[in-house]
Amino acid sequence: MSEAYEPARTAICLVDPYNDFLSEGGKVWPAVRHVAREVGLLDHLRAIVAAGRASDLHIFFVPHRRWQEGDYEGWDHPNPTQQGVRQRHTFALGTWGGEFHPDFQPADTDVVIKEHWAQSGFANTDLDFQLKQHGITHVIIIGLLANTCIESTGRFAMELGYHVTLVRDATAAFKPEMMHAAHELNGPTFAHSITTTQELLGTLKNTE
Repeated sequence: MSEAYEPARTAICLVDPYNDFLSEGGKVWPAVRHVAREVGLLDHLRAIVAAGRASDLHIFFVPHRRWQEGDYEGWDHPNPTQQGVRQRHTFALGTWGGEFHPDFQPADTDVVIKEHWAQSGFANTDLDFQLKQHGITHVIIIGLLANTCIESTGRFAMELGYHVTLVRDATAAFKPEMMHAAHELNGPTFAHSITTTQELLGTLKNTE
C-alpha cells in the first residue's frame, strides 16, 4: 500500500457503530453476523480506531438516524431500508440497540456528525462542513454496511473532492456477494485506495 496519510488532514469515519449492528442481541446483527465474523470485523474496527488515535488522526462518528415515533410516516418515497426501519424500529432512540457499541465510544476530541436519514453520511448532515473546518482532505471510511452506507458515503466524498480509502475487512454486509460488489465492482469506480486492515495499520504506524 503506497498511500500516505498526514494526520492533520486525515479522518477515520466510523459509520453506524450501533449495538443493533455490532452486538449479540442487536436487531440487525443476525443478518450481518456471518460476514462480520468471516472478515474479523469487530477486531479490525477496534484496531483501526486505536491506531488512528495513536497516530493523532481525527475520528468522526457518522451515525444513522435513530428511529423515533412518527419517522417516515406520511413520506412520499421512503426507500426499502427506511420501510424496514419503520417496521423493526432499528437503532431506536433511547434503547440499547440505538446506543454505540461499548468498544466504540466517542472521545472528547472526536466529532459526532448529525444523523443521516438514508445511506450517505453527507446528505442532510454536517459531515462535509465539519471535515472542511478540521482541514480534512483524506477520509478512511469503515463500519456498516459495505454496499449501502459505506459505498454511498465514499462515493459522495469523492464527488466533493476528498481522497477516499475503503477497508475491505473493516466493514460487512448481509451476503458475500454484496461485499464483492462493494469492493470489486463498485469501489474501484470512486475510491482512491481499497486496502485491508493489516496494510492500513502498517501505513498508519509509519505516521506515528
